[in-house]
Amino acid sequence: MTRFRYRAVVPVTGEVRSAIVEAPSSGHLLAWLRRDGLMPIAVEETAAATPAAPVPKRISSACRKGLPHALGELAVLLGAGLPLDRALQIVVEHVPHPALKASFAALRERVKAGIPLSGAMAEAGGLFPPMACALAEAGEASGRLEASLGRAAEALDRAEDLRQTVTSALVYPAMLLAVATGVILVMLLVVVPQFETLLSDLGGTLPFATEMLMRLSRAVRDDGAVGLAGMAGGGLLAVRALRRPEVRARWDRVVLRLPILGPLVASAETARLARTLGSLVESGVPLPTGLVIAGRALGNTHMAAALARVAAGVKEGGGVSAPLAATGIFPPIALSFLRTGEETARLGLMLTRLADVLDRDVRTATQRMIAVMTPLITVILGLAVAGIIAAIFSAILGINDLAIQS
Repeated sequence: MTRFRYRAVVPVTGEVRSAIVEAPSSGHLLAWLRRDGLMPIAVEETAAATPAAPVPKRISSACRKGLPHALGELAVLLGAGLPLDRALQIVVEHVPHPALKASFAALRERVKAGIPLSGAMAEAGGLFPPMACALAEAGEASGRLEASLGRAAEALDRAEDLRQTVTSALVYPAMLLAVATGVILVMLLVVVPQFETLLSDLGGTLPFATEMLMRLSRAVRDDGAVGLAGMAGGGLLAVRALRRPEVRARWDRVVLRLPILGPLVASAETARLARTLGSLVESGVPLPTGLVIAGRALGNTHMAAALARVAAGVKEGGGVSAPLAATGIFPPIALSFLRTGEETARLGLMLTRLADVLDRDVRTATQRMIAVMTPLITVILGLAVAGIIAAIFSAILGINDLAIQS
């Protein structure tokens, strides 16, 4: 009996399985895998297992930003004719981020031990998304690894660019909201109590608005810490609840039905799907397998579940545009591009163009939302501060009446 390391795909779910087993020969192992309903990717003789690449428990923003550049550099080096081992060594020398450098160094060691690059990437603890691993597998099978890695780098770079664009656009409204909250809290905790002492000494009946303001100030001072702790506890409970698949599925379904946010989320997720699936199809990955892998890249579980059902239908010989239209989730423009791609047999190209269009639409919609949110927050802050000042001054202007009443 010989020890073999195999990697195989579960056709229904797209899960990649890897293990070390004993078999009389590689042919026997391939037959066993196919009998079990698996799709073999690689089978190789091995003497012992090699350690997995160390990856930080949480993929940091610096790693996400550096990963497309590192993969792009690896693709360029391979295209220049360098061996994979030497190309990985150069990438390790050029990567500035320590965690990413360690991951690529471990990746090189696994490749030197005889593991295919796609297998080493898949076993790197989640550093490389399923799309990048699948493109590497397709590149190894076709002998065009550098082209596949280049597509992976471009797709990751575009996804990161869109994420950074949206994040940067939200910075100013978030800062404005924080400043507005701080100003209101300062007035309730510092300014209003000083006037409350003055007005209480005068006695008499305060105007309704002033009385409500005083009560609000006392509530914030007396129960603010308890309320803040309750909000934090509620947030933690909500986060833990969203980790449950059934709760997350219901929440994602509700998000898609929201008036403004729903279409924006659907467009962003469809753009990610189109970018991933287009890269996989262009690299020669079968459409059913590509749909499963692309579905794992989606953040909305409701859309991912719908795509999994579509992938099962495509595996049985159906098209992709009609089942996607039947879900009623994906934007109409996406269905139009998919139909054109199927009719012209250029599905990969049309998916890439669809991703470009949706990315542009998401950026435009986000900028419009920010353009509305910024003055809206400013107006709300102005009204809140004006209301507080008006409540205080209404009492100050009535000091003479309060003195007469006392």
